[in-house]
Amino acid sequence: MRFINNLSEQEYEEFTKKHAKSHFLQSFSWGTFCKRVKKQIPHYVGMKDDNDSLVATALILEKKTPLGYSYGYSPRGMLIDYDNKAHLKVFTKYLKEFMKEKKMIYIKFDPDIKYHDIDEEASPIENGENNYELLEYMKSLGYLHKGFYKLYDGNQPRYTFRINLKKEWEDIEKTFNKSFSKSIRRSEQYNLIIDNEFKTAEFYNLIKQNSEKDGFDPHSLEFYQIFVEEMQKNGNVKFFNAQIRPQEYLEKISKEMSELRKLLETSPKKQEDIKNKLTRLEKEKEEFSKITDKEIIVCSLICTYTENRAWSLYIGNNELGNLTFAVSRCYYEAIKDAYDRKLDFFDLFGTVGDPKTEYKNLAKLHDFKRKFGDEYLEFIGEFDLVNKHFLYKILPTLLKIYRKIRG
Repeated sequence: MRFINNLSEQEYEEFTKKHAKSHFLQSFSWGTFCKRVKKQIPHYVGMKDDNDSLVATALILEKKTPLGYSYGYSPRGMLIDYDNKAHLKVFTKYLKEFMKEKKMIYIKFDPDIKYHDIDEEASPIENGENNYELLEYMKSLGYLHKGFYKLYDGNQPRYTFRINLKKEWEDIEKTFNKSFSKSIRRSEQYNLIIDNEFKTAEFYNLIKQNSEKDGFDPHSLEFYQIFVEEMQKNGNVKFFNAQIRPQEYLEKISKEMSELRKLLETSPKKQEDIKNKLTRLEKEKEEFSKITDKEIIVCSLICTYTENRAWSLYIGNNELGNLTFAVSRCYYEAIKDAYDRKLDFFDLFGTVGDPKTEYKNLAKLHDFKRKFGDEYLEFIGEFDLVNKHFLYKILPTLLKIYRKIRG
């Protein structure tokens, strides 16, 4: 075995594309993105066997500190056969040597590894699949496990919903919650136009509206622009935009309302239903009449990919996006697209491990994502591989003081 600390882009990408645990956060493009946006130094390292074949890789993002040392982060962990304890042990030894060479205090890992099967309440399923033995083995190699956080306490979500695409489409649709399926059907009445153009500025305007309403800080426009630029290089990003033509829909509403008023005179038994529909259409007419644009984008979803996997990552929408069920529609189109591309799964990229959390926005997000059905997944968590134990203990305090002095 030998360690390679500077793999070429081609060699690195060829291995990661084929690996069973391939993740966009371990892609070469994610490393260049983090270099441009987060000022982190990407290292593309690996290990080759005696036949000169790669058997492990890792993207390690290095962050310098004012102390003359640095620390690292390997998002979604190294790409290695975790069942091969010999490889895991040797690669860990090489990583420890790499840290010493680079004067790294520690490297953090959060592998794309299931901890155990869970039910809808996030409780372990008795006799289900688990990786308890792997957890203990990694700890025996010197990895410090950082606990089983339930919310968004770590670098990446420790829970997610993942849709298995290796089934017939009809079976996938059966896993969707009834309310989600209904919202898809209702979206069709608005004649939504779905396209896949890169509309980063329009997306940013939408997510800013979400942030003002839900009380969170979005990334900058530059952040999203650079993300799209980097991920686009290997075709690993796709937009799903929903647009509507207000004038066309107003004409449709007027025609439908006219027909409903005629029905009021001829269908006395259905008068309550007809009046309710008329009331809803009146409200929609009022909303759409305010819009002067010929065509308006109401929702934009950005997805990212590896060779065989898909993730929904960022979404922005306005009130019309909610009214027209465009949010559900964009997700549906993205999932169907991933299925048609014969990918392994579609990952909704994060939820909580406490479905009844007191944080209403998180509970609302979880409730929405669970409507997609399929697997509710708990990851094994974060591990720190430590090189300088004393500095590791005091680093958070030192960085806090430094940032306070810096202002």
